[in-house]
Amino acid sequence: MTETIELDDIVGALTTIRREIHAEPELGFKEHRTAGLIASFLEDRGLEVHRGIGGTGVVGVLRMGTSQRSVGLRADMDALGIQEQTGLPYASRNSGVFHGCGHDGHIVMLLGAAAHLAKRRDLDGTVHFIFQPAEEGLGGAKAMIDEGLFERFPCDRVFALHNWPGLPAGVAGCRPGPIMAAADKFEIVLSGRGGHAALPHTTPDVLVAASQLVLQLNTLVSRVIPPTATAVLSVTQMSGGHAHNVIPAEVRIGGTVRTFDVTVQDLIESGLRRAVEGVTTMSGTTASIVYDRYYPATINDSDAAKDALSAARTITSTQLLKEPAFTSEDFSFMLQQRPGAYIWLGQGVGDGAPSLHAPTYDFNDDIIETGVRLHVALAAQTLGAGR
Repeated sequence: MTETIELDDIVGALTTIRREIHAEPELGFKEHRTAGLIASFLEDRGLEVHRGIGGTGVVGVLRMGTSQRSVGLRADMDALGIQEQTGLPYASRNSGVFHGCGHDGHIVMLLGAAAHLAKRRDLDGTVHFIFQPAEEGLGGAKAMIDEGLFERFPCDRVFALHNWPGLPAGVAGCRPGPIMAAADKFEIVLSGRGGHAALPHTTPDVLVAASQLVLQLNTLVSRVIPPTATAVLSVTQMSGGHAHNVIPAEVRIGGTVRTFDVTVQDLIESGLRRAVEGVTTMSGTTASIVYDRYYPATINDSDAAKDALSAARTITSTQLLKEPAFTSEDFSFMLQQRPGAYIWLGQGVGDGAPSLHAPTYDFNDDIIETGVRLHVALAAQTLGAGR
């Protein structure tokens, strides 16, 4: 049976706030205006508010009843370093900064849940509303954890929602185990002496070496991990040289690796290092490697994922996801500390709609109410009925 939640006029207000945040996006650890808006909204509704956690993070605390049970609900706040191309009346006013991943929508869905629960106050326990900075590659979740997030705000479970264009609008998707991949990034610098292009025999040719290495790296996954395992390695950057008649002294190669299993992650990193060593030996170049495992895989607790789907069924359609995505999320750090689940909420707005991180993307305001209801359902499931 679908739970009835009276949201009054808040959905319209949340849409207005969402578009205001969209028009004033801020990059990771610089979300000062956004954090201030969030804190003021929560304070106006009687929540206990803590600012500056992990840089610009905000936590709102709502205590109800007498139970010691607690739940964390997390939304990310930061925008992307992309130039928006939507042409919307509320498009970004900050050049080169853009809410192209829907974090503006995530914020208002969680604000709506806080406003509704603060008014209703019929659960038994504590809800921690966690507004996290710097999800886009900067590890804001880890920064909050390192500053004592879960010691200061204990959570029996922690949940997060992310809009997902690949699901129909309003459909909630989840799965036990991996739901998003670990993200590694690498930078390889190949060095020679440089020299005249008309005298290639006098210097190691770093461009040839780099070309050979790129080809090897693009076949690495199929040659170092078992066929039953899964991973992605993509070379995304290669730069070197500045003139048509000069063999450069240096070429840089960069890219990413996505995996779900640490053993597979180890195999790929060691294979990459062997490939670099082989190419440099053959070409007479030298190399430096920076290999950064910056986000672990996002692994849902099995029971929490099942319960999340159960809670979602009370308010919307659900999907048990068949496979994880190769995108990554720093909510993974929170799931390493506390049991919980990461949930996709369908954003689908028709065939050909822009994907996440596309310059023409915009969050679908039609799913705000469903997101609010889903946050409330997750809190209610952990904290149970009130007095």
